[in-house]
Amino acid sequence: MKLGAAFVFGCLCGLVMWGLGSQGATEDPTPIGPRWWPSEWGPGDQRGAANRLTAERAKQASRLIRDGKVYSLGRLYEYGMPLPGKRHFSLTIPGSPTGGPNGKNQGVYHDDLFSGEIGQIGTQLDGLGHVGVRLSGDDYFYNGFRRSQFGTAYGLEKLGIENVGVMFTRGVLVDVAAARGVARMKNGEVITAGDLERALKAQAVEVREADVVLVRTGHGQLWMKDNATFAAGEPGIGMEAARWLSDRKIVMVGTDTWATEVVPPEDPDRPFPVHLHLLVRNGIYNIENLDLEELAKDKVSEFAFVFAPLRLKGATGSPGNPIAVR
Repeated sequence: MKLGAAFVFGCLCGLVMWGLGSQGATEDPTPIGPRWWPSEWGPGDQRGAANRLTAERAKQASRLIRDGKVYSLGRLYEYGMPLPGKRHFSLTIPGSPTGGPNGKNQGVYHDDLFSGEIGQIGTQLDGLGHVGVRLSGDDYFYNGFRRSQFGTAYGLEKLGIENVGVMFTRGVLVDVAAARGVARMKNGEVITAGDLERALKAQAVEVREADVVLVRTGHGQLWMKDNATFAAGEPGIGMEAARWLSDRKIVMVGTDTWATEVVPPEDPDRPFPVHLHLLVRNGIYNIENLDLEELAKDKVSEFAFVFAPLRLKGATGSPGNPIAVR
């Protein structure tokens, strides 16, 4: 080999080795891994996985309706229900009656006065403006939107729940508790990808793109019966299961727990990583505190799922009563 060629070869080898060493030493550019924006729907998108909901998928979901039985999956909003942290719920009638009697027909009426974190208590849909990641002095959310650019005290100017739209798609119940042979999983028990696969195999059903996947742990049986245990922690999906679900391009994960994921977390230094993986990185929604017991009792594995979030401009989430129809 001539001197010039040897010199060039040596330089190239050095650059390659330097590059390999640099890659090995470099940490991910964000606290949750590689940069996640722009999304597959473009840099201005605010709907995330809800973009997968099409007219054709709504028609396919409607064909799952066989006998027309409707299942209410929402919890009763009432005083004393489990509330995480310092959140609160209050409903009062301002005067009884609030107004009247009026006119010759002596009509009277009641009003309601509500106070609470309207999108983050009871049965709740987490919107894409609910959680983000602190990075370089700012907070980054789905599709790279920065809190400094859209967060205000009077509603979010980006990623508000009003962007989601109506959900009408195929729903799948994954009864992990039944697959494990238990009535209720314990707080802190992790649901793995293998758990999901075994439950789906036992139910002879599969997860498809644009599905809403509802995961039953049995934890919901504690609701308003043992609120202390319900709120102290929960069984839930771990990061392996979260990646398994996002790989299948679903629209939403629903659970009979208050946070979707296992609590305490698998890594004590990384609280609520599943929220960040689903909502922030993939635009996949969470709907929490569902009542899945009747679906499980009837062994319903797939159904038409319907949910219309309240059109609360700038809100981080929505209450509501999702339904399953088989």
